[in-house]
Amino acid sequence: MSVIVVGGGLAGLSAAHTLLERGANVLLLDKQGFMGGNSTKATSGINGAGTQTQQEAGIPDNVKIFFDDTKKSARELARDDLIRVLTGRSGDAVNWLQDKFALDLSKVSRLGGHSQPRTHRGGAQFPGMVITYAQMERLEDLSVSNPERVKILKKARVTKLVKEGEAVVGVEYHHNGKTETVYGPVILATGGYAADFTEDSLLKKYRPELWDLPTTNGDHCTGDGHKMAMAVGGSGIDLEKVQVHPTGLVDPKEPEAKVKFLAAEALRGVGGLLLDNTGARFVDELQHRDYVTGKMWENKKFPIRLVLNGSASKEIEWHCKHYCGRGLMKRFESGDALAKEMGLAPAVLKKTFEEYNAVVRSKKDPFGKKFFSGEWKYDDIFNVAIMTPVLHYTMGGLEIDAESRVIDTKGKPIAGLFAAGEVAGGVHGANRLGGSSLLGCVVFGRVSGDSAASYLLQQSSAALAKAGGRLGAISGQLGTGSSATDKKSEKEAAKVAAPAPPPSGKKEYTLADVAKHNTKEDVWVVVNGEVLDVTSFLPDHPGGEKAILLYAGRDATEEFNMLHDKKVIQRYAADSVIGTLKE
Repeated sequence: MSVIVVGGGLAGLSAAHTLLERGANVLLLDKQGFMGGNSTKATSGINGAGTQTQQEAGIPDNVKIFFDDTKKSARELARDDLIRVLTGRSGDAVNWLQDKFALDLSKVSRLGGHSQPRTHRGGAQFPGMVITYAQMERLEDLSVSNPERVKILKKARVTKLVKEGEAVVGVEYHHNGKTETVYGPVILATGGYAADFTEDSLLKKYRPELWDLPTTNGDHCTGDGHKMAMAVGGSGIDLEKVQVHPTGLVDPKEPEAKVKFLAAEALRGVGGLLLDNTGARFVDELQHRDYVTGKMWENKKFPIRLVLNGSASKEIEWHCKHYCGRGLMKRFESGDALAKEMGLAPAVLKKTFEEYNAVVRSKKDPFGKKFFSGEWKYDDIFNVAIMTPVLHYTMGGLEIDAESRVIDTKGKPIAGLFAAGEVAGGVHGANRLGGSSLLGCVVFGRVSGDSAASYLLQQSSAALAKAGGRLGAISGQLGTGSSATDKKSEKEAAKVAAPAPPPSGKKEYTLADVAKHNTKEDVWVVVNGEVLDVTSFLPDHPGGEKAILLYAGRDATEEFNMLHDKKVIQRYAADSVIGTLKE
């Protein structure tokens, strides 16, 4: 029997890897054609207190300080038991990612609401993508080298939890036009509901006034796990707590687009300023997300721009290059050029910078800002983007305990049912701190994996005792307990080769040929000299259709290589390669 993990984002992947470490078998069901979910979009990093990176940088952070910051952010809805788990296991979570998956998390920054720099990322790509892909690729390698231990089904939509008596014993799911039932303990890692625009929308039911806002979420975030669990007696908690992020990037070409790309909180963490349409500051840029959003609405002077000066741009250069490449950010070579873009006299912008510099020197900000990244020059380069509040994260969800067990409406754990990631409510209270979404996925993914593996062993032992068999023989059969074979399997997984390249002899195309295929119904792109027909891949792309359509009929090599390892195409989209680019 396997533990069934529903959802292939970071929470589900972390749960799966933990289950394997504990000797359990895994069946992962993901309703998308490409795993990763919203985890791949996280742009700022993962929080951790007391990590090796912090120690090397001389940052005096610890679990107690992180706990206090999180509890303050959570306010009246703080769940001390869950916050203790989140913050207490944060350092270990970061170390686990670095040690097990060889990830670079060597940079650390301070985001809004944090009293210490503790949000970790590497030197290049979006941390959510890097962290999630590392786990995803490792698990897929294991599914090839050890199919008896790991099975992954994509485009498998779970529609129902199977319950016998008081326990959840499996799931019903649709796959390849068939309805199947599989049995085992269940971990729900299905994400949130901040894109739940369905007929039975949780968003519309609990926060109808936010219904018309744009969202940063993929269309898979429709609260499936919440609805299934509550249908079998699971308790929902804080479902009205939906986080509206202040900095969604507005595409000047599509200002009314429903789905928006998120501006990394790290852009403000490195010193970016928020300026209204008069060129003035109006808020402490490092305050909690809900506070900054509230001030944007209160100020009412749109458009609001996020402005990075030269030093801030250099600190987070990769992000700026990526946003500029997607047409979501614009670079200006001088203060005069920026003032002209904003429709302001140069003297107005100069005054704003001079007033801010006085604040930096005095450390007395009328908006309450306490942490600064140096003074500003008018004669500088600037990277600038237009911001708007966006639906981002749902703090509410299924009620869980400190062991990630889903709680029923009577206040008791539902046997055989666990939850991790955004589907689990109560972890962040009334407001989530930046950098804690990836952390919540990893920490509670690991907790749920521990708990589900323990539950499976207990159930197996009980069934064995009832049948009068021998525990040692059967537990070995079930894969419970770490063994030399398990360790060998992990090592072999790293040796699994990527899928074979497409057959040689593919047709050659010119850029002019490719340029003819530039619509949503027929889209080709060029990547590293290969021509891809990605029309059928559009719905499965974790970054959304727009990320591909931006390069429809064009060479997307530079943007692709900024975000991906070259082996990604052969691993996940080999069928899309239709030929090579003719010189």
